[in-house]
Amino acid sequence: MLKHGGNLQAAARRFGIPAADWLDLSTGVNPNGRPVSSIDAIHWQRLPEAHDGLEEAAARYYGAVHLLPVAGSQAAIQLLPQIRPESVVAVIEPAYAEHAHAWRQHGHQVSTLAEFQVAEVLPHLDVLVVVNPNNPTGMLVSPETLLDWHRQLSQKGGWLIVDEAFMDTTPEYSLAQYSERPGLIILRSIGKFFGLAGARCGFVLGEAELLDRLAEQLGPWNVSGPTRAVVRQALADDAWQATTRTQLRAQGRRLYGVLSRYGLAPHGGTALFQWLEHDRALEIHEALGEQAILTRYFSEPCSLRFGLPGTEQDWQRLEQALALVMQGGLQTTYDEDSHL
Repeated sequence: MLKHGGNLQAAARRFGIPAADWLDLSTGVNPNGRPVSSIDAIHWQRLPEAHDGLEEAAARYYGAVHLLPVAGSQAAIQLLPQIRPESVVAVIEPAYAEHAHAWRQHGHQVSTLAEFQVAEVLPHLDVLVVVNPNNPTGMLVSPETLLDWHRQLSQKGGWLIVDEAFMDTTPEYSLAQYSERPGLIILRSIGKFFGLAGARCGFVLGEAELLDRLAEQLGPWNVSGPTRAVVRQALADDAWQATTRTQLRAQGRRLYGVLSRYGLAPHGGTALFQWLEHDRALEIHEALGEQAILTRYFSEPCSLRFGLPGTEQDWQRLEQALALVMQGGLQTTYDEDSHL
């Protein structure tokens, strides 16, 4: 399995620090997610049912015509390569590594490329995967560019897959309203913006025929009843969404400023995380780990991603750790193969 952020128990064992003492900045999940209210016990006692209002709430929130709830967008990432014949696939990288991994696992011809290379390669592709905003770089591709890529792919029966897991704070860039077009597949996540990663819920937006094929492969009850109830409430809470977008944008700017003050000016990011390349990224990651602060380290390119602290105390703790690590010198030792 590929490595991801959020391996808090592993970090606790490795550094000998109890999990409860850590500040986890490794995931990009909103640390102040929508509060989960109590739900009727019937959602625990009965099998999940469609037509409970979840699909309607999601269609309204995303502005989509057709969509399918799934157990996190990861479920769709793993399934999409299984329902397409062997194809020539490209993924814009660096990006969420599960995309390329899933297509390779199912025998497709997969390459990675930078955005500027797409125009040259597109005539030879069957499938192009774009994470927008990109994870971890925060890069945004304009809707106009994406729709042009989709037009070229769809003319030959190809797919454009756009992973919009971090799109909720920049909805003007979303392609959700175009998702019924053949060959355009949009993935959305409840985990990041809503802070409900543990619910394991996401949505595939696309043409009805494709969604029917996915649903048939997934089988019944792929999203639990309690999750459906909680997510339906979150999607309908317009006031919380508007307030949270404003707050997250401000916090993203604050994180940029904090990192910059300690010589770690980000090279990109979103409202939920900041990303920076640094030739000593692994050393910084390890040194912060010794202060019980977990970040996300990437080896290619050598870089770090910082999520948002959740409380004012957490913000102060991050500043104090950065001051110690960046101003006091990097004295840590590390093992390239054991990092989290």
